[in-house]
Amino acid sequence: MNMETTKSATSRTVLITGGSSGIGAAAVRHFASKGDKVWFTYHQGKQRALELIDSLVPTSPEPPRAVSFDQSSWDSLQQLIKALPSEIDILVNNAALGTRTVELTGIEEKHRQDELFTQVNCLGPLWLTRQLLPGMLQRGYGKILMLSSVGGGITAFPGFRDTDGMTKAAIAFLTRKWAAELSHNPVDVFCVCPGAVDTPMFRQSTLDPLSPESANELVARLPGGRLIHPNEIAEVLWWLTTPAASILHGAVIDASMGLGVHPGCIAAQASSANLKGDVI
Repeated sequence: MNMETTKSATSRTVLITGGSSGIGAAAVRHFASKGDKVWFTYHQGKQRALELIDSLVPTSPEPPRAVSFDQSSWDSLQQLIKALPSEIDILVNNAALGTRTVELTGIEEKHRQDELFTQVNCLGPLWLTRQLLPGMLQRGYGKILMLSSVGGGITAFPGFRDTDGMTKAAIAFLTRKWAAELSHNPVDVFCVCPGAVDTPMFRQSTLDPLSPESANELVARLPGGRLIHPNEIAEVLWWLTTPAASILHGAVIDASMGLGVHPGCIAAQASSANLKGDVI
């Protein structure tokens, strides 16, 4: 029995960044429901993190554990590494900023917002992965899941903020880079690029600035005429950690229900409304 089969048949230790809401919270629930030992990070969502853990206590043999983490800070990263168990089998780099969330930090200067975008969306996943990858290689097993966005990772949308798409494109590049370097090693790397997912980030930055009528019209223009549910992305993430997904090593996956190949579904409306939001 190889290491892949052994790990798949036993409980694995998973770290999910940004796990207190949205796709991250859905991933915490899904991995925990499969019997994995889940750790997740939060930044300003401590109460949401505690509520998520409480909701899983009745059904999880070992409820998830949450750790505070500022993904823009090297010092915070070092504190996180000290708090984590020595073995992390699966890393889900989910935490990221969007245009509205970066504005909520209180930083008004655009150039400083751009710096924070880069620190959180690019350097944070880079630094964290560098810390955990050597252990995966030493133990002979590892899965690295990168969360990008259809906007930047797959295509471009007019009217959306440059820095957002640029940093999401960097995540897709890192996936391909690491996958190439690890092609003969027992660690798989994947990138998932969600489309219009029903998350607080998407609503704050894309739907909330619109009138109810315009928001409904935008959703109706999406492939399938609906938003993607976070649970749908979480299920894709979990499946990528199964042995069957190994042949997709290095793949940058368009998980947008077709929005990536038909950005005009919302591009025209987003541009005319002068949106500067996120598609994630």
